[in-house]
Amino acid sequence: MTRPIKRSLTLQGHRTSVSLEDEFWRAFRDIAEARDLPLNALAAEIDATRDPETGLATAIRLYVLRHYRELARGSSARP
Repeated sequence: MTRPIKRSLTLQGHRTSVSLEDEFWRAFRDIAEARDLPLNALAAEIDATRDPETGLATAIRLYVLRHYRELARGSSARP
């Protein structure tokens, strides 16, 4: 696994950055593409539903994990 890299996103018109490992960033992009969503739209969706005590990077990692766990279980439900 690689070290986290800081990447920029735009949420509600404001630039922000998250530090994610390449593997998580690629998976995050893949999920957005599969859902036919711009990356910033998926990030905004995650941001809007995360616990305020949870950082955005952590929320993205957990979203990616839940997504692939659901796929492994054979469920079509989104995380």
